[in-house]
Amino acid sequence: MESGQPILGGTWAITIIMVVIASWVVFKYLVPKGFKEWGNVGLIQAFIIALYAEMYGFPLTIYLLTTFLGFDIPWLHVNGHLWASLFGGGTGMAMLEMIVGYAFVFLGLSLIARGWKQIYAARKEERLVTDGIYGYIRHPQYTGIFLAIFGQLIHWPTIPTLVLFPAIFVAYYTLARKEEKIMIERFGDEYRDYVKRVPMFVPKWEESIEAIFKRENSA
Repeated sequence: MESGQPILGGTWAITIIMVVIASWVVFKYLVPKGFKEWGNVGLIQAFIIALYAEMYGFPLTIYLLTTFLGFDIPWLHVNGHLWASLFGGGTGMAMLEMIVGYAFVFLGLSLIARGWKQIYAARKEERLVTDGIYGYIRHPQYTGIFLAIFGQLIHWPTIPTLVLFPAIFVAYYTLARKEEKIMIERFGDEYRDYVKRVPMFVPKWEESIEAIFKRENSA
């Protein structure tokens, strides 16, 4: 066992704290409005619990890999950065996983918060939002969810979270389509034109670069 490295798992108090904090963020910015949305948020909640239960509680994925598939992965916290452990990348690759993963997480959280802020203001004024972040993608909050989850899969992949990711994507894609039908019924051609101009989840490359340069020039 590598000296000086903390053991993986066993800190359930930290697990509970992290689950509570992450859950607060989810329910603050993704308030469920109906039964379907409660189901979608439930999937995200399951992802959060599975992630932090393995990160700080019991490393189920490493247990399964070492016990049944014959992988030699010492139960050290650094080895929870599983891609580095599986491909022999060592501590350097583990740190890279963490940096890249958290970059996606923070970008995703930023989109969720910015999207919520615009939607909150628009609902009070009963208007369609097509400016700001909504001028680049139609569902920035859902894109933010996908990015944050993808970042955690880079940073700390587990079998349960890898299974949950496609389920979450399908659930929010379906919800986005349902919401767009409602928006067309409410705003008609105005929303149809918006759909033609603005992508659903992934911004157009040229417009993204233009926005970056505009921000730099105005700084």
